Amino acid sequence: MPVVLAASVVLVVVTILVLYETLWLTSEHLAELPVPPRARIIAVVLAAFAGHTVAVWTYAGAYWLLVLKLGLGAFSGVPVESFEDCLFVSVVAYTSLGYGDHIPLGHARLLTGVEALNGLVLIGWSASFTYLAMERYWPLHGKARARPAATARRSATARKRLAQPVAEARQDEGFALDQGPAGSG
Repeated sequence: MPVVLAASVVLVVVTILVLYETLWLTSEHLAELPVPPRARIIAVVLAAFAGHTVAVWTYAGAYWLLVLKLGLGAFSGVPVESFEDCLFVSVVAYTSLGYGDHIPLGHARLLTGVEALNGLVLIGWSASFTYLAMERYWPLHGKARARPAATARRSATARKRLAQPVAEARQDEGFALDQGPAGSG
């Protein structure tokens, strides 16, 4: 039991760091992408999916090592005999899908329970991050595809009205449009 408990703590920390780094790198480089806002939002979703995929594979490796190789725990139901089976168990546990094909026994119960809780928290975290990215880039939809002639015909009032949600979003983030970070003078 102490080995599986220690492994659970390590897995939680590792998967949190993986998703943190994934979301941080995405956040840092998203504005640099020379693509329209729609593609940026899709990039956020793909990055989050990649981070979750790494987390699921990390847990699958732990099942393979701890259950199949070291014999710490077992599964009843459909046999778990390969890494692919461990990957399936991990996806089902991480997403809290719970098919019931593989029923954890012994120490594997702790590991699958921790993975389910970890997956719930990390999926919520990435959903929140995706929402923030959508909130930032959604008002910009359509602006990148505007025709030059149509843009030239817009009145100054219309352009100001289109820029208003972006300006409000920047002010909400603590930035004044003309002065840099709020309070910097």
